[in-house]
Amino acid sequence: MDHSTAPLVAAVADYRNKHRYGFTPPGHRQGRGVDDRVLAALGADAFAADLLANGGLDDRLARNGYLTEAEDLMADAVGAETAFFSTCGSSLSVKAAMMAVAGGNDGGLLVARDSHKSIVAGLIFSGVQPHWISPRWDAERHFSHPPSPEEVEQAWQEHPDAAGAVIVCPSPYGTCADLRGITEVCHARGKPVIVDEAWGAHLPFHPELPTWAMDVGADVCVVSVHKMGMGFEQGSVFHLQGDLVDPGRLRRCADLLMTTSPNVLIYAALDGWRRQMVEFGHDLLGQALDLAKRTRAEIDRISGLTVMHDELLGVEASHDLDLLQILVDVSETGATGYEVADWLREHHHLDVGLSDHRRVLATMSTADDDTSAEALIDALALWRRAGLDPAPHHITLPSPQDLQLDSVMLPRDAFFAPTEMVPIDKSPGRIAAEQLTPYPPGIPAIVPGERIGDTVVEYLRSGVEAGMNVPDASDPQLHNIRVVRQS
Repeated sequence: MDHSTAPLVAAVADYRNKHRYGFTPPGHRQGRGVDDRVLAALGADAFAADLLANGGLDDRLARNGYLTEAEDLMADAVGAETAFFSTCGSSLSVKAAMMAVAGGNDGGLLVARDSHKSIVAGLIFSGVQPHWISPRWDAERHFSHPPSPEEVEQAWQEHPDAAGAVIVCPSPYGTCADLRGITEVCHARGKPVIVDEAWGAHLPFHPELPTWAMDVGADVCVVSVHKMGMGFEQGSVFHLQGDLVDPGRLRRCADLLMTTSPNVLIYAALDGWRRQMVEFGHDLLGQALDLAKRTRAEIDRISGLTVMHDELLGVEASHDLDLLQILVDVSETGATGYEVADWLREHHHLDVGLSDHRRVLATMSTADDDTSAEALIDALALWRRAGLDPAPHHITLPSPQDLQLDSVMLPRDAFFAPTEMVPIDKSPGRIAAEQLTPYPPGIPAIVPGERIGDTVVEYLRSGVEAGMNVPDASDPQLHNIRVVRQS
């Protein structure tokens, strides 16, 4: 295929060059009606390229096929058989994939317990029974690693009627599962693998990056181009191959959830990024990896900071690591990652991608250069030289056993059951009716339908006191928790 073309980008340019005018949404008419103060903040070009998809960018029947051509080009670029664009983020895409594989199936779905909250939301939407695959656990560092092929095989032995498996790879920390081994285990049973590869859109375009799901036979993978690529927020792509998942069923499931007013800006950015990666991706990513390696080495030289690498890899740890994700352990300084993240933002106007009780993570991309890397290195060095006394904190860190709560109701049943709010100290023993998710990284500590445990409650309570963010809780301060009402 001709990857020098970007049909959606070209169609937007053509619309603007012809000065088309639509008596249709969007009502701002490409910015004509927008308040000048808004235009000054957001930029006139953003509104000028905000078009109706059908009956605007394309005709009312989409006879020019701009979107279809762009999706075909994307699939060809990454070695998939089919690609679908979504303007609602990978949170929607993974839900649609789960429904396509397991919707209406009584056998449930194997789900890695370190999954993003969007996967739990998919369980609630679909009513599918999860069979949790426990992640591997580093108790010393309080860090979870993706499940191994052996653990996935054990889950299949316990739940042979499950419709398929959902694996997160890479994790928000950049750690990766053995996707080849997991796919072989699932395909030996004729069952599909869904890979939540939201953090892996860039993986097909450079050999030094971790395994790309399509290269090892995964059936569906979902990527967020806005995370590691050059797309707008919410830009997501489904990739599909093989005959274990019906593409028509997947598209219908996506259509149930997707907006009928897709944002053309997001579509066009996906299309343009694909062209950029095919033409220049290898060199751009090579330069980014070289910069990331230098940045990792410089940060690791700062007293009290450890850039995690060897600790994340091994037989009982993760299979691979995306070096563009720079995970810095600050625990030796006595500070929490929350404190460091807040200091960097307040004093140097730098935001990090993730912080937890002992780490911060800086995500690098092809957009970074020596200037941005040096700003990060210098800011971390200045934080250390400031000699700040870390705020005392007493975060209670649960053991792996305490983190594994018993599922006693379907997530859907618990979420929609009659509920009540109870004080957090009265919640242990009750059945959760909401998910409680430290964010980022967005992995739920408690899922609807699980029986709440004392230690997890204390972990969340003490974490919030130390700066943890739990935004999906009915009470973000966690004075109270929503539970299933007792009869």
